[in-house]
Amino acid sequence: MSLTDPQRTGSAETAAIDLEGATKRYGDIVALETVSLTIPRGEIFGFLGPNGAGKTTLIHLLLGFARPTGGELRVLGDDVQEAPQQIRERTGILPERAAVYDRLTGREHVSFAIKSNGADDEPQSILERVGIADAADRNASEYSKGMKQRLLLGMALVGSPDLLVLDEPSTGLDPQGARDLREIVRAEAARGATVFFSSHSLDQVEAVCDRVGILANGNLIAVDSIDGLRNTAKSKTTLTVDVDRLPDGTISSIEAIPGVADASGNHTNVTVSCEDEAKPDVLAELEAAGASVNTFDTDEPSLEELFVAHTSSSDGER
Repeated sequence: MSLTDPQRTGSAETAAIDLEGATKRYGDIVALETVSLTIPRGEIFGFLGPNGAGKTTLIHLLLGFARPTGGELRVLGDDVQEAPQQIRERTGILPERAAVYDRLTGREHVSFAIKSNGADDEPQSILERVGIADAADRNASEYSKGMKQRLLLGMALVGSPDLLVLDEPSTGLDPQGARDLREIVRAEAARGATVFFSSHSLDQVEAVCDRVGILANGNLIAVDSIDGLRNTAKSKTTLTVDVDRLPDGTISSIEAIPGVADASGNHTNVTVSCEDEAKPDVLAELEAAGASVNTFDTDEPSLEELFVAHTSSSDGER
């Protein structure tokens, strides 16, 4: 759904995150402007935005690390300004650019997180879950960038938090690490945790998130599922059609169909870039021209293309 006609999913009673008009200004600079958003408990919510869009500012507000200039913010049922410590006790956090202590082992890092949270997790189990159990007793100075990221993720998982805030969690991870991350995120949501997944890795977000929010220039310009974003952005689908023959003049007729951007073809194959609504008309035009459709396939736009479409349309608004 587009936020030009805001609709907020869920309610304060069932929401993990509930924002109403959240605003943050630094003097004359507006970092966030009247952001309203509700994230139900158990949802995996992807949070996207260009550099400087205000993503980190919003995360700091959610965790009580910064005070809003205006608006109401509730996390896990508590007012952020009244109960920031209670919220952080129930939240697992993987910050962007977080550092580890080189002189501590992986096991010591996790043990410290367990003690700090008053949890009863077993360090070895946590390390096994994030895939670095075999390096448990090595100093973190010997860890690769990906191993350090796995360690920080493990520390965020301590105590089975009700909310996971993951800021660029796939940084430094190889493809297997990225797959492990997705499996962990899905498992956390399955047990009832809410995951707030802020990332530049659009393929990761597309693969794992239930809904996506796009922030640009401090404004939340879209919140929807991937399919909903496609509809809102009026993005083009690539339709590939296999036919028995391609009668003369058919390509020109297809290009004249409303919603078709361009078309090309050879004797038995037609490729059309069009809006979803135009696909049936393209197939009908081929049959009307005397071609028999053998098979057809569609290639939906990626989240990267949707992101560019939404953020480009917001340029110049502020």
